Amino acid sequence: EILFVYSRFKGSDAADNAAADLCLLSSRDGGERFENPRILFTCGEDGAKNIMSVSLLPMENGDIGLFYLLRRTDALMQMVLRRSADGGATWGERVLCTPKEGRFVVNNDRVVRLSDGSILIPAAFHPGTEGIGPEEAALFFRSRDDGRSWEELPGCCRLEGLSASRSGLQEPGVIELSPGRLWGWARTDLGRQYQFFSNDGGESWSQPEPSQFTAPLSPLSMKRGPDGRLYAVWNPVPLYNGRSAFSGSAWTGGRTPLVIAASGDNGRTFGEPAVLEDNPGAGYCYCAMHFTERGLLLGYCAGGEEDGSCLARTRLSLVPAG
Repeated sequence: EILFVYSRFKGSDAADNAAADLCLLSSRDGGERFENPRILFTCGEDGAKNIMSVSLLPMENGDIGLFYLLRRTDALMQMVLRRSADGGATWGERVLCTPKEGRFVVNNDRVVRLSDGSILIPAAFHPGTEGIGPEEAALFFRSRDDGRSWEELPGCCRLEGLSASRSGLQEPGVIELSPGRLWGWARTDLGRQYQFFSNDGGESWSQPEPSQFTAPLSPLSMKRGPDGRLYAVWNPVPLYNGRSAFSGSAWTGGRTPLVIAASGDNGRTFGEPAVLEDNPGAGYCYCAMHFTERGLLLGYCAGGEEDGSCLARTRLSLVPAG
């Protein structure tokens, strides 16, 4: 059985901080069909303005780990973990994973387990309560006891001396290249994803630098497949030369096309990207990736002009193996 948990917004407000609950769908045929929708938690039950940005992770004792952001105010947004020992039927109490007050953004499907068994959360720290700014930084939280307790790591990544950027580093992700060596990335408004590396499991990081991935201000997703290759999904066309972030009245962020590429040399080079989605009137972003026996299952935002925003519709797609 495959579980898919997503934020289900309610009401007419399209803002990121609008009221949202967590909803679950399940598939028993390898991702061909998802059904049996049910609400897991409401923002009211959690005492929050909204709850969003889910990661699911197998825990060492066989539990399912459900990580999500809990936004109490516009200045206080933190990640929590709940565990299920019965396949998602019931869930335990919350554990705070970001033991520091502030506004932390962690994208969906970002929590990773490293080869030493520790769990790492890449987070963007937003010091303000509204909008975005060049001071936004990527930092990391770690658990060495399977999610029961958490610590903030000392390493922090910032765009230093780049006055052209108004975004800073946003929505970071991380993947382990080899034991202890990590590759991190974050979206920027500089036409590329910026990258940074750690040789000590996330304790310290190199200075952020432009990566090979061109992009607008939209997230990159990357995972290692069962064949050992790295698979990256992103939007490769930056906003430049008058390219608009809107299609008609709908905000798309310029997040089209959506492409996928694979690397057989641990990320040094990637093959020619294959187009997954390319409707110019829509936007595609915030991709979750799950490998099955049949291929790669993707879940992502796919809204267009009829939705008013690229964030207002979610799509599940199964990319066949090979």
